[in-house]
Amino acid sequence: MIKEGDSLKAMVLEKTCDLLEHKNPLILKDLPKPKAEKRQILVKVSTCGVCRTDLDEIEGRTMPSTFPIILGHQIVGRVEELGKACSHFKVGDRVGIAWINSSCGKCEFCLSGKENLCYEFKATGRDVNGGYAEYTVVPEDFAFKIPESFSDEEAAPLLCAGAIGFRSLSLCNMKDGYNIGLVGFGASAHLVLQLIKYMYPSSKIFVFTRSENERAFARDLGAYWTGDIPDRSPEKLHAIIDTTPAWKPVVEALKNLERGGRLVINAIRKENNDKEYLKNIDYERDLWLEKEIKSVANVAKKDVENFLTLAEKIPIKPEVQVFELEEANKAILEIKQGKIRGAKVLKVS
Repeated sequence: MIKEGDSLKAMVLEKTCDLLEHKNPLILKDLPKPKAEKRQILVKVSTCGVCRTDLDEIEGRTMPSTFPIILGHQIVGRVEELGKACSHFKVGDRVGIAWINSSCGKCEFCLSGKENLCYEFKATGRDVNGGYAEYTVVPEDFAFKIPESFSDEEAAPLLCAGAIGFRSLSLCNMKDGYNIGLVGFGASAHLVLQLIKYMYPSSKIFVFTRSENERAFARDLGAYWTGDIPDRSPEKLHAIIDTTPAWKPVVEALKNLERGGRLVINAIRKENNDKEYLKNIDYERDLWLEKEIKSVANVAKKDVENFLTLAEKIPIKPEVQVFELEEANKAILEIKQGKIRGAKVLKVS
């Protein structure tokens, strides 16, 4: 029996499933409270963002290292306990935990600031337990100071949706005045749009999404033009960031890309139910003349740190929908159903 004070409540994933067939894959459980090891901190979780990658884990497109697993990698909380070798934080500090949970620290990627490509990369909420719980632990070197200007609810999506969006934009080869497209308009894109307007004020932003509500939201945030996924943009685009789970938007986006332009795919996995659509890529029309497709893999520590600093300076204003921890299944199902406006966040404690 777990003693009172030594336990936590968590929403736990025990196996993969099709979310539309099993609408409640996460089970509320009482589990032993973790302890901070030598170089770890124990964090009392306040909020945790809900990400489409959590859906990918539930449906088996990116597999957790072990079951059961606690999902969640956009975590904000307070340090409750320090490991014996910790020195960066003190008890009571507010910290964030992102998708990157640890890396080897010794390979060529880690030594060059590209921990996101480390062969020993571990992801929060996939390879180790995450933030759909009252407590979690993280190596001290992979926890981040949260700017005071953001509430816990606002800060949560900055740690993944914002940071991975920042990395995606940094890979676009953008210049002020270039046209840029955002394909899909969920948690990440609504933050990236605000980032683009600050960093590239002379650039026009073109948003492609199936939802008229999302198109209206994009216009409210300052998009120059909005349209549906198959629509042709009125001007060619020098860069495009795709955040959708499907292949059709990628193929359609290539038709809008300018010569020498780059399409960046911001998704850890693509669903394969429309993979046949890739046959519609025409080399001469879609890829010739030095057009590029580039993927985004995870985030490095500097992405999170730099984005949090910039988000406070702009300042970025995340749009959030708040759910209780016990409503995690509902929040994830709404992402599956495309019911999205900004980011979804669990209020844990």
